[in-house]
Amino acid sequence: MRLLAVLFLLLYPVWGGRYSGKLDIPEALLLGIDISHHQQRIDWQRLVQSGELHFVFVKATEGGDFQDSLFAENWAWLREMGIRRGAYHYFRPNRSGVLQAEHYLRTVELQPGDLAPVLDIETTDSRHPDIVRREAFAWLQKVEAALGVRPIIYTNLHFYERHLAGYFDEYPLWIARYSEEHPNLNTRSWHFWQFSEKGQLPGISRPVDLNVFRGTPRMLDRLCWYPQEGLPAARASLEASP
Repeated sequence: MRLLAVLFLLLYPVWGGRYSGKLDIPEALLLGIDISHHQQRIDWQRLVQSGELHFVFVKATEGGDFQDSLFAENWAWLREMGIRRGAYHYFRPNRSGVLQAEHYLRTVELQPGDLAPVLDIETTDSRHPDIVRREAFAWLQKVEAALGVRPIIYTNLHFYERHLAGYFDEYPLWIARYSEEHPNLNTRSWHFWQFSEKGQLPGISRPVDLNVFRGTPRMLDRLCWYPQEGLPAARASLEASP
């Protein structure tokens, strides 16, 4: 296990010295955050000046008709600041997966180099797991067919092990586990790890989720959307896995 102090030497301007203890980070890594209206308005210029962020995921939509109140503003600022951005959809299994996908596609306009769409799935809404997986798969298929890129799945470790393990192995995986040790999955590797929900960063008034990507900038590029004449991420293998 590596001491977080080693990372402070490299990334202190971003973390601001607020996270303590040990953190087991395997191999190459890139740091990022994810945000929604819960972080309120962000001073993006102050945040960018404080240190380098390699990527930011933004909440875009939820269910069949909800749009995050700060999505459009955050999405535009990220493009202005030149930060790699991705947009996620909070999935509600008690709604049609196809209709939720259509809502996401109407809301989010990707630009070349944006991260692939993210399906945030962490509740069953009291539905049977088979229904949850069926509707989630409908969302994934609809979005992939429309954009030509394979979406990323976000979930927490407990939900993954209980409901998703072995079902969506062809999709990039973003796992939440608030621990000093990175997630160990029995059947596959993760691509992103959300390791804390208590980040304190300049320009953000509330705690923010902290993430790492398991790989290099070039590997992260393979999980992004490009027009078909560029690099079709849907055909790219998941080389972010070591």
